Amino acid sequence: MASASIFSSLRRRKSPTTETLLAPDKLISDANLIQTLVSISTELISSFSVQSFQYQNKNSRSLIRKIQIFVVVFEYLNDNPRRKLSSTSILCFKEFYLLLYRSKILLDFCSSTQSSSRLWLLLQNSSLSGNFHDLNQEISTLLDVFPSRELGLNIDIREQIELLQKQSRRSKLFIDPNDERIRVRLFGFLDEFEQGNVPDEIELKSVFVNELGIRDAKSCRGEIEFLEEQIHTHDGDVEPMVSVLNGFVALTRYCRFLLFGLEEEEEEEKEGTGSGSFNKQRTRKRLLSQEIGDMAITVPKDFCCSISLDLMEDPVTVSTGQTYDRSSILRWMEDGHCSCPKTGQMLTHTRLVPNRALRNLISKWCEAHSIPYDAPEITDASPETLAVVEFTKAAIAANKATAELLVNQLSNGSQGAKTVAAREIRLLAKTGKENRACIAEAGAIPLLHNLLPSKNPVAQENSVTALLNLSIFDKNKNRIMDEFGCLRSIVDVLRFGLTVEARENAAATLFSLSAVHDYKRRITEEEGAVEALAGLLKSGSPRGKKDAVTALFNLSTHVGNCRRMIDAGAVAALIGALETEGVAEEAAGALALLVRQPIGAEAVGKEEMAVAGLIGMMRRGSPRGKENAVAALLELCRSGGVVATQKVARAPALASLLQSLLFTGTKRARRKAASLARVCQRCEAATLPMGRWGVEYSITSNSTSNHGSSFAGDVSVPLSITVRVL
Repeated sequence: MASASIFSSLRRRKSPTTETLLAPDKLISDANLIQTLVSISTELISSFSVQSFQYQNKNSRSLIRKIQIFVVVFEYLNDNPRRKLSSTSILCFKEFYLLLYRSKILLDFCSSTQSSSRLWLLLQNSSLSGNFHDLNQEISTLLDVFPSRELGLNIDIREQIELLQKQSRRSKLFIDPNDERIRVRLFGFLDEFEQGNVPDEIELKSVFVNELGIRDAKSCRGEIEFLEEQIHTHDGDVEPMVSVLNGFVALTRYCRFLLFGLEEEEEEEKEGTGSGSFNKQRTRKRLLSQEIGDMAITVPKDFCCSISLDLMEDPVTVSTGQTYDRSSILRWMEDGHCSCPKTGQMLTHTRLVPNRALRNLISKWCEAHSIPYDAPEITDASPETLAVVEFTKAAIAANKATAELLVNQLSNGSQGAKTVAAREIRLLAKTGKENRACIAEAGAIPLLHNLLPSKNPVAQENSVTALLNLSIFDKNKNRIMDEFGCLRSIVDVLRFGLTVEARENAAATLFSLSAVHDYKRRITEEEGAVEALAGLLKSGSPRGKKDAVTALFNLSTHVGNCRRMIDAGAVAALIGALETEGVAEEAAGALALLVRQPIGAEAVGKEEMAVAGLIGMMRRGSPRGKENAVAALLELCRSGGVVATQKVARAPALASLLQSLLFTGTKRARRKAASLARVCQRCEAATLPMGRWGVEYSITSNSTSNHGSSFAGDVSVPLSITVRVL
């Protein structure tokens, strides 16, 4: 957020940029300069003189009193204008101008406990105190060169300036002892966790409720979201260290469930279920746009998403620094785009960082114009929104204690409490193998399994997604597969899930579990599993198709699964996916594995569009996609006999595509292209002695085929295919 960067620049004694300070580009005249100073200083006093400061109260009040003296000076000069100000005076007033903006931002940050974070302010206690001291030093420097006599100030005002100058010179760094005491107590709780002890509930309540003023679960969520945003936004350039912030996130999460339970969360969950709620979510953006249109209000350009051109409800920032509405940019990415819509730059990663500052500005603008604005609560995020987690022993211990609380609710709570507990376990399991391990060790997997058949769509979706997140930890794969009936229940969710998200996440869970070779056969033999994956690949959303094709690719690497996958319709689905951007590469890779067996080659050969689809992949696919396509055609010729070879050899444009790959393809693609060219030449030579093939290839020694490769060794699938956590 902007204010945090300003604080950092202040501590390094670097002036923040004009753009960061929201200052206008130019000041037209000297008269406007004085009037602007009067306006800014008066507004600042009126805004903050009655404002409460939970922290930095003494420093804030001291700064406000100094600014009140500036108001007197500026008003006197405005009421008694001089004909012309000297260059020294103008320069001095411009420095005052920037000083007032720095003061405004600092005071606003320290007073905004609703949009900021109490914990964050406490953790920044020493740094913020230093920022106030820096401003005092700047005031002292400005007053040293302030031309009081030249400006014709009366004796009373000059005496006030001289007194303020002496006070500023004598001012020392002040750190509020009460604020520091609370901060030390918070670190003490982390120390207790690190030593293997759980802090006393009464002590935690005393600090969080009585001293910090965090009195409900919603406030705890806000604290957690804000701290996580600092971790993601500053990415290592933040004090305190990321590992310490993760410790406080874990501590606050533990207190959230220990002190406030799940009752409030349960009520919110009840209000958020049912068909009326789903319809409300679908139509909220449309109604908001209609309301703005009816009122004939011009929405600020910066508040509109450049994709949808509508007012942003949940602004997020991508790797290029551009901000979009979450729903719009997610649709953009799910459609297979890898670039920034506005700049055209390639996205270096797909993390979406919530832009809380902009969301607060939009909320305030809507409130000022009486426009209903209900910003969605950020209860979930894609894995890309998460920074690399550095867990300390304290954070691990706090998360373990939280997991035990949630598993207890999952076991003994009401149905509503179980639904909420599953959601929170899902979120806790998003990051860190330590979290996934302690959740499973607390006994969550059997209890989540029991929720899979739930008739509540929210409970079902949260439970299957929690299992997905837990399965990323290898030991948990064994626990899930060893849980009697759990695999069957996951497949049932894939087939009959109550929501699209639940079915997609069930497919992703099967992909994760199939990473263990011994489980590939078990998953394939489970009734309806492959059929459901094939169906999802044919008609699912872009994300669902991605989950399905990666799962099918994993299953195809087991030699014993070929017949079952053919019978279940997986081959037809994979061939159809060759035309679909985003999944074609993996589909070609899976086909290349299946056709290495005669029954697989026979099944692919019978499909009318198989060869044409692979040829099309060679023409317009990615380098790895072309590699997989030519590998599939080569294996089809080797395993499919003369008929399949003739069908491939006589495909239009194959010769030119192979020749192109020999010069421009990857090393493996060149090797496969050379082998396929020889196979086709031999086939044509046998059937057409006059040599209708008609193309000569110069095959170098490094382009020879490798007949001794392993089963999956000749198939290339990008290593970036990973299990997504939700």
